[in-house]
Amino acid sequence: MSAHPPKKDHRRAVTATVVGNFIESFDWLGYGLFAPLFAAQFFPSDNPLTSLLGVFAVLGVGVLMRPLGGILLGRYADRRGRRPALMLAISLMAGGSLLIGLTPGHAHIGLFAPVLLLLARMAQGISHGGEWPAATTYLMEVAPDHRKSTYGSLFSLTTCAGAFTASLLGGILTAALGPATMTEWGWRVPFLVGGLLGLVLLLLRSRLTETEVFEREVRTRRDRGSLRQVLSTHRRQVLLAVLLVAGSGAVGGTWPSVVPALGGRLAPPGTMLWAVVTATALMMVLNVPIGLLADKIGATRLLVGAGVLFSVTGSVSYLTMTGTFTSLLFAYGSGVVYLVCVTTVLPKLLTEIFPPQNRALGVGLPNAVTGAVLGAIGPAAATYTAEHDADGWFVAGVMAAVLLSIPAALLARRTPRPTTPALDRSGLTLVR
Repeated sequence: MSAHPPKKDHRRAVTATVVGNFIESFDWLGYGLFAPLFAAQFFPSDNPLTSLLGVFAVLGVGVLMRPLGGILLGRYADRRGRRPALMLAISLMAGGSLLIGLTPGHAHIGLFAPVLLLLARMAQGISHGGEWPAATTYLMEVAPDHRKSTYGSLFSLTTCAGAFTASLLGGILTAALGPATMTEWGWRVPFLVGGLLGLVLLLLRSRLTETEVFEREVRTRRDRGSLRQVLSTHRRQVLLAVLLVAGSGAVGGTWPSVVPALGGRLAPPGTMLWAVVTATALMMVLNVPIGLLADKIGATRLLVGAGVLFSVTGSVSYLTMTGTFTSLLFAYGSGVVYLVCVTTVLPKLLTEIFPPQNRALGVGLPNAVTGAVLGAIGPAAATYTAEHDADGWFVAGVMAAVLLSIPAALLARRTPRPTTPALDRSGLTLVR
């Protein structure tokens, strides 16, 4: 059984850990939802699709920063502690959101506008790369062994809550301000809200206590946060982790931004927003039950079932997407269901294959690299294939990544849990 703090501190730790996922989801979906509105302000062009490609290219560069975040913040979490890594990650996230919300457009400051947008997304990319592994490691180290998937479901719950809040805010703002005002300045509101929420979470995380696992098994080790050890001693686990997160990286890096952006071009104003609101609201209700189910039947079985189901429903819904509410709900909802299931079980599967002294780095590096590669090319590839009537190629690539995670999950189940070498009495030298 995992040791964890007293009840009050335990609740505080869980809340402050998973709420970071809420803000990341809020920001990520907000960028995709409002990209068509602010694209021309940062990348003016006679062709709206060209402007949209510009903001998606910035999104891609931000995603490419994730490996750096996974390495730096993952190593920081293993070297200095889970708590300081969580605080640094949310600081970068909040700062990036505020910068996007406050940056003037190209008409006012010229090329500085897209440059500042790029810098903001780079900071958020580093945060994205380090937030999830640090939060995952913290949460799994305070979770009871028989409830790890249920605790993991809180990640998917807050992801859905962030998406729900972003889309609901977008729908309300669109209805209240109208399309013209939303294009002029209304799109800035969600980014400013996200930045302020990040500052509040920073205060909450400053009151966290470090996990007992880190204090007892990690802090005094010389090999903690060793990149060389992760890439050599644990290279099999790294490969498994890459394959495990391939599906969530491909879907998470594209579906929440690509489907709303492309669906918004097919549907009347506001229809796509309310489809997102409906899908995420439904899944918020099912998050914890899915976690309980995973704890009962096994994390591997849930991941395999979700991958097979989405490979069918996701392909059909994307390729047949029209401007109707039902079609948009089916397309977006299929991706949400898959991401909820995967986000619920990945924390348990990933943290179990790495030892505590290299856990955050072991989880963060392959997750960030895979997410960067797939997420960086995904939105641009989706937009390009849509322009050339070749959506099937985009869907085939996404589903290939989804199906790769299935054999990886089966292999991970057969991988023995790593043991932590004993220490001598000084607490400094490894005894092998």
